[in-house]
Amino acid sequence: MTEFDNKVAVITGGANGIGKCIVEEFRKNGAKVCIIDKAEGDHFVGDISDKIVLEAFVDNVIGKYGHIDYLINNALPVMRGIDECSYEEFQYALMVGVTAPFYLSKLFLPYFKKGGSIINISSSRDRMSQPQTESYTAAKGGIAALTHAMAVSLSEKVRVNSISPGWIDTNYTVYEGPDAAQQPCGRVGNPLDIANMVLYLCSEKAGFITGENICIDGGMTKLMIYHGDNGWSYTL
Repeated sequence: MTEFDNKVAVITGGANGIGKCIVEEFRKNGAKVCIIDKAEGDHFVGDISDKIVLEAFVDNVIGKYGHIDYLINNALPVMRGIDECSYEEFQYALMVGVTAPFYLSKLFLPYFKKGGSIINISSSRDRMSQPQTESYTAAKGGIAALTHAMAVSLSEKVRVNSISPGWIDTNYTVYEGPDAAQQPCGRVGNPLDIANMVLYLCSEKAGFITGENICIDGGMTKLMIYHGDNGWSYTL
């Protein structure tokens, strides 16, 4: 028996990658899992940028279980840069990355049981960037800010936290050399690094944590980089 036995976990983008790992870990621990994803499969198939799809999904989940315990907003927004990103693509990224998590939280709010938790998957790109990533970065920054806003609004009802993954290899590739060494932990991350934190934040052990954004990136965002340090050089 675990504290997740027969709890209901809702996960967006749960068919592949980090989302799939989160699904597997909840199921291993006895939870009932509801997934929505654009990819075909044995789950609710739909595009979360569509308001009607979100409403139908919530009706489906509540029709089956009558309540939920955990909502994991994990679905990935599209990544396009300012040179090529269209108005429509940028809007779509924000709809998937910010609007859908907000609206799902709003729709599910009356159905959360005591001890409920919302986990938003942001990104270390909410605080740092590569060129030509504006749509994705804006969406991830938005959901990080949405997290602390909802944590305050939902105080004493639902705890709300976000996780900002760094480099996570969803194929569990083991990297050596500079790819590993550039991260203070000495390796590239994998989906379990994120899934383990999701389950912890949903657990009673994290009962005094809300409104937080936890960066899981092997320490990469903490390493200051100056030309000539640690073997780094900058070429103009």
